[in-house]
Formats: sequence, C-alpha cells, structure tokens
Amino acid sequence: MTVEAPDDTRTRILRAALDLFAEHGYQRTSLRQIAERLRLTKAAILYHFPAKEHLLIALVEPLVADLEALLDAAEAGPPERARWALLEGWVDTMLLHRRPLGMLFHDIALITKGDTHHRLIRIAMRANHVIAGPDAGRRERVRAVQAVAACSDPVVFFTDVPDEVLRADMLDGVRRLLGDPPAPAGPAGDGRESTADGRESGAGGGPALGRRRPGRPRAMSPDQVERARRMHADGTHAVDEIATALGVSRATVYRHLDAASQQ
Repeated sequence: MTVEAPDDTRTRILRAALDLFAEHGYQRTSLRQIAERLRLTKAAILYHFPAKEHLLIALVEPLVADLEALLDAAEAGPPERARWALLEGWVDTMLLHRRPLGMLFHDIALITKGDTHHRLIRIAMRANHVIAGPDAGRRERVRAVQAVAACSDPVVFFTDVPDEVLRADMLDGVRRLLGDPPAPAGPAGDGRESTADGRESGAGGGPALGRRRPGRPRAMSPDQVERARRMHADGTHAVDEIATALGVSRATVYRHLDAASQQ
C-alpha cells in the first residue's frame, strides 16, 4: 500500500501491519507484535482497530475503492471503449497495489463477511458484465472471468518483474485470450499504433496481430513520455524494453528521449 498521508498513528499502524504480515503472514502476526514494532501499547492498536481483521480490511480498502472508481469510469464512457478501458485500468490498479496484493494474497479470503466482501463480489460481477458485453453467451462470459484473472494473478506470482514489463505481458496475454485489440481511444498521440492489418495496439503494449507498418502514428501521450524518461533515467531498462512496455517503436522512444534532452 502506498501511503502518502501524514504520518499519524493509524497510518503507522497500517504500515507496520503490512510489513509484519509480509514477514510472518497474517495468521502468525499478533496485535502485540504490531504494538511492539511501533513501541505502542496493544490498547493503542485496539483504539484504532478493534480487531486484527479490521487491519486487513483497511489494507484492502484502497484497492477496492480504486476498482470501484475504475468501473464507474468505464461504464460511463463510450461503450466501444468500455472493455479495454476497464482491462487496461484493471492492470494499472493491480500494479499500483501490488505490494498489499502480494502480502495479503492468502489472507483476503478471510474477508468473508461485511461490506468489503459484498463490494468485492459486486466489483467482480460488474467487471465480468463490462468485459463480456451486452447479450453475451456462455463462452463470452467465461472469457470475461478468465480475462479478469489474466489482469490480476500475474501481479502476485511475478513480483520480481518490473511494472512496465509485466503490464505489457499481461495486456498481451488478455488480448490473445479475447482475440481482439483495444478500440481506438482518440486521435494520434494517445499512444496507439497501427498493426500491419490496420488495427491499433493499446498504450500498454501491442498485440501479436501482425507486423507493424511504418505508417503508424509516431507519438506518445504525455504520461507515456514521462514514464519513458523515468525508465531511461533509472538505467534499468534498455530502449527495446521501454518500447515494448509502452507499445511503441524504438524510433518513437528515441525521438522523445532526444527531444527531452534538448529541452
């Protein structure tokens, strides 16, 4: 969980709980251990979280809230973009919360009652409906469930893979599963590029639908440009890897990096 709020007691408790859950597991971590880590009394922990389960719920809450906001946006947008807006956003949300997902993967099932559990069920049902599309048959509904898993599970099992690389791999996998590319989101410059058959790839990485042609759009969105600059500045990604992660050509990456160096 990324916590940018003031370092108050509640925030410190959540940070310590997540660290200890990572070290020992939820079941083997006691409230007393959390209190000792923070040099607090157990009573101080209980003041903010009356039971250990409440810690788990609080750690999951940012993920749940972000998924609900994502679904609201996808459902309110153009129908032809709803499926891929949701899938790409789902991957980004999972990556944003990959640490608590990894730490709590085996413990989320403990949330079997109360509002959080019901919200997770509603999120899953809404996502399946958006991805399957209206009037979907059994096969489309099955593929929708598989697509959500394809956009979620690798985050937990490939913790050593950089976000940008894993994002590209996950989106490529779900495109292969569903057999279609994202619908165009807007004019050139939004990070989409044409494939050899005239279709477009998404901003997160191109589908394996054919060799890309030279006439594709040659621009990246401002967000992609910033990500490319950060990845290059970190020195941990080659230009080929940056291009794959962002779904653009090497030439496009070089051009934007050169432009940045001249500013």
